[in-house]
Amino acid sequence: MLRLDNTQARRVFLDRHRLSEVPQGGASGDDLLALIDSLGFVQLDSINTVARAHDLILFARRPRYRPAALKTLYEKQRALFEHWTHDAAVIPMAFYPQWHLRRQRDAKRLRGHWKKDRRAGFEAQFQIILDQIKDEGPVCSGDVGKGETRGSGGWWDWHPSKTALEYLWRSGALCVVGRDGFKKRYDLTERVLEQHLCDDVHAPDEAETIEWCCAQALARLGFATHGELAAFWAHITPAEARQWCANELAAGGLEQVEITGADGSVKQAFARPGLEEDAALDAAPTNRLRILSPFDPALRDRKRAERLFGFNYRIEVFVPEPKRTFGYYVFPILQGDQIVGRIDMKAFRDQNVLRVKALWSEGTVRWGKARQAALEAELERVKRLAGVEQVVFDDGWMRGSALHHL
Repeated sequence: MLRLDNTQARRVFLDRHRLSEVPQGGASGDDLLALIDSLGFVQLDSINTVARAHDLILFARRPRYRPAALKTLYEKQRALFEHWTHDAAVIPMAFYPQWHLRRQRDAKRLRGHWKKDRRAGFEAQFQIILDQIKDEGPVCSGDVGKGETRGSGGWWDWHPSKTALEYLWRSGALCVVGRDGFKKRYDLTERVLEQHLCDDVHAPDEAETIEWCCAQALARLGFATHGELAAFWAHITPAEARQWCANELAAGGLEQVEITGADGSVKQAFARPGLEEDAALDAAPTNRLRILSPFDPALRDRKRAERLFGFNYRIEVFVPEPKRTFGYYVFPILQGDQIVGRIDMKAFRDQNVLRVKALWSEGTVRWGKARQAALEAELERVKRLAGVEQVVFDDGWMRGSALHHL
């Protein structure tokens, strides 16, 4: 059985996530769409301490990227659609038929769940909302349910018509056609998409969707357990992915490999035959230092990130400030095939400043002059994405090793 050492495993994994190559190249139009296609999707997130997650994910790979390029692809060219994977994401429109099973399953699952934990009456709003959109055009949640009692502002304290909008979107009757600020705008799917994309008659069946999900996930991971394959798009169950792996293994379409973790432990995974000849095994990633989003595709699976990179991370947005270990929104730092640090920083746009509050090195990483220079060069790039002109380091910003805080 092929065994990858930890360096080889990191190299393959970073190669598949487009983090091995020098970050350069076109960052709009077809070039940007091709990048998103290779990643599979880009997670959306509203928090904007420096830049929103989707913007930083793309910027880390193409520093010429600016948010207007994604907005054009999504809202004007309709080259992307928005739906859920493990969270809300923008996805290449070519993949839309593969979300048929997800929409069917969401329709059944959400109806049951939301009857229990959302306000009553959302089902009665379905036709009312569809008629309103048909007559008036795209709407945001504030345009529907006039007279309904609004909630306290909590994330899931929706008024019934907001719940109805989300349900109609998740189950396929509506599409999100863009965002005002970060508020979704919904329109009738039949008015947005070409007929062949809306046609359920020609949609992939369950078996075809399972095949697509597993094959496409593996292509973007390099190696994976059946659970990781299921979690990639979050359409199918681990049991369905397990059976796909068993069938492919028996047919010779997969082989089992051993993956060495950062701590030296070995875990089995699946890969396509011929991984031992993959060029990424012998190709060291660029040494360019990059600041990543906490929701970067390479790191969103926290367990896998810890296993491969020894990187123990959790987002502390929802942790009360006195109980935070590092900070509200702390960014991982990648250099070569290592996570070399984590940085707490924020753009104060009213002051035209990107302020570095704290930085911790990872493990035994030394933070010498060369790495500091690389960090400062990256911050100069990031400040342009953040829309500010100056980088400032707070007193006492260098905090030593993260190991002492975990």
